Amino acid sequence: MSRLEFPSLRSPGLTTLLALADSRLPTGGHVHSGGMEEAITAGLVTDLATLRAYLRRRVRTQGLVTASLAAAVHTGTLTVRAADAETDARTPAPAARAASRAQGRGLLRLAKRVWPEHDWAPLGLKPHLAVAAGAVGIASKVAPEHTALSMVYTTMTGSATAAQRLLALDPADVAALTFELSALCEQTAAAAVKELADLSDPLLDVLAQQHVTRERPLFVS
Repeated sequence: MSRLEFPSLRSPGLTTLLALADSRLPTGGHVHSGGMEEAITAGLVTDLATLRAYLRRRVRTQGLVTASLAAAVHTGTLTVRAADAETDARTPAPAARAASRAQGRGLLRLAKRVWPEHDWAPLGLKPHLAVAAGAVGIASKVAPEHTALSMVYTTMTGSATAAQRLLALDPADVAALTFELSALCEQTAAAAVKELADLSDPLLDVLAQQHVTRERPLFVS
C-alpha cells in the first residue's frame, strides 16, 4: 500500500498538528513541569498511580481552560486583547502567569519564522501560551478542535515527561498512561471548543507559586 492510500495522511493540517504537539517545539515546554516538580517534592506524586491522578486533574482543569481560551482566539470569539485579559483572570498565581507568557513568547518566536506573512503584531511581545496557540491555529489553518487538542495534549505530556525524569519511571509505563488518558484529552478538547471555561485549581496555583521560592529547582515551573 502506498503512503497516499492512508486516509489519515490525507487529513489537512495533520502534520502541522503533530508538529505543534512535538516536545521539541521551542516553547520551553521541556523546562516547565506544570507543577510536577513541586508536587513530587511535596509527596503528592510518588508513583504511576498518583501520576495518573495528577494528570487527570490537570487535564480537566488547566488543560480545559487553556484549550478553551486558545479555541476562542482561533474562532474569533475573543480578540487577542480580550483573551489575554481572560487568561490573566483565570490564572491567579503570578508564577503560573509568568510561565504561560514565557511559553507563549517561545511559540510566537517560532510562529513568526514558520508563517512570516501572518500579522503577529496584535500579540505583542509576551502573549499567554493559549493566546499564541489560538493565533497559530489561525495561521496554520488547522481546525479549532485541533488547536484545542494540541493544548490539552501538551498540558498532559509536559507533566508526564517531567514525572518520568524526576521519579525515574519506566518510559513505557508513562507512555502507556498517556495512551490511557487519550480519550479524556479528546473529550476535554471537545468541551473546550464549545464554550469558554472559567475555573481554576487552587492546588495547581499553590504548587506554581511555591515552586518559585525553592532553591535550585530543576524546572522553571
